[in-house]
Amino acid sequence: MQELFGDLERLAADLFPYRWPIAIAFLAAVVGGLTYAFRARWHVFLLEHRLATLAIGIPVVALFAFVGWDLGSPLFTNKTVEEEFPFSFAAEVTMDMAQEDVEKVISTLAKVEDEPMDEDKPQEIAIASATVSPEAAENQRAVTLKVGAFRDQDGFHKGSGVATIYRSADGSLLQRLEEFAVTNGPDLHVLLSSHPDPNGRGDLDEAGYIDAGKLKGNRENQNYPLQEADLDVESLQSVVIYCKPCHVVFSVATLEDAG
Repeated sequence: MQELFGDLERLAADLFPYRWPIAIAFLAAVVGGLTYAFRARWHVFLLEHRLATLAIGIPVVALFAFVGWDLGSPLFTNKTVEEEFPFSFAAEVTMDMAQEDVEKVISTLAKVEDEPMDEDKPQEIAIASATVSPEAAENQRAVTLKVGAFRDQDGFHKGSGVATIYRSADGSLLQRLEEFAVTNGPDLHVLLSSHPDPNGRGDLDEAGYIDAGKLKGNRENQNYPLQEADLDVESLQSVVIYCKPCHVVFSVATLEDAG
């Protein structure tokens, strides 16, 4: 059944550019079918057998409505998630850094209160929080291990944004998606794969992958803690947005070492 869903989903992807002509043709076919049924007096037969019609029709309609909504509704809706970055960075700014370089350092900071920067003294950056002790701030520091940009998988499955793997001071790992957007779909998951550019289930199964969890939303910034204590980050080469029911890749971010 899953393979059938996958084939139908891939067929939908191929037909997506022609969705409006198909929708018009489908509506015309429905109207034509109803018109024919009325002229053939099929409704009279259904009315004469009300109980049988209701007993069969209600469960069939309910089943198709449930399956159709579960699989199809994400294609017409978006879910935005806005999670703060849980760590801080150790930013090093030297006297000889240009204004542009200083601004790049500042732009990578998150979950801190940045004071306005004096243009005459670009080397002075205030990174402070009145409610966080120096010891706590130190424990929240993190380094970037790997980073990659999401890209469109095809004309229907589109993705953008940045995937980054961080390691905190205590050794815990975090997968974060930033400025993220992907075509929505049923039961999407965030996978970390050893394949640099998986195109489907076969590539993922062959190379191996880690499931970081169900996608929280198909828009904006979100965090996925990686629970595997012995995770070999160096072996990870991509972050994949994957539809589990249909076994379809929606978007891939090929990872590169940060640095």
